[in-house]
Amino acid sequence: MILTLLQFAALAGVAVFLGQWRASVRRRNAATWDSLVARLRVDWSARDLTDHFLWKEGMDATPEETWTRIRGAHGLWAMYQNARVLLEMADFAARSGACSDLDLIATLRSDALQIRVCVLSALVQYGLSHASEGVRINAYRAACLYTGMAARMTRLLQENAAVVLPDFVAAM
Repeated sequence: MILTLLQFAALAGVAVFLGQWRASVRRRNAATWDSLVARLRVDWSARDLTDHFLWKEGMDATPEETWTRIRGAHGLWAMYQNARVLLEMADFAARSGACSDLDLIATLRSDALQIRVCVLSALVQYGLSHASEGVRINAYRAACLYTGMAARMTRLLQENAAVVLPDFVAAM
């Protein structure tokens, strides 16, 4: 009896996973540039991190200033969520053939994953030690990656989807 229940529970879990996966694939395939840009978090911006945000890589802030400028964990979480959207934008460009620069697409994918790892690491450290030096260093690293990724995404959009560039700049 218990074995039957366990088998049913495992089968139900697999069915739920496959259903969610199928829905995410459908949602991904139905995405447009406009819908992806609209999903960027507009309640937070990394503009304060550098004077040349979106146009050139690099930052003008120290780790301590970065922590203050990103508004702590709030900014980290916004970077985490926006990194996922930027990853989906890179995937969209690759799928649609809008971009022939496969190295740029690979770099954007790598950046998004690194940002998400750095942010999760910083958030775990923040939960354990509240804005220690390690948290600020991880936040700085994530912010550096984020500003670089945003600049590369701006370049991708300039070259391949200039129509949505103003919306992207406004959302970032």
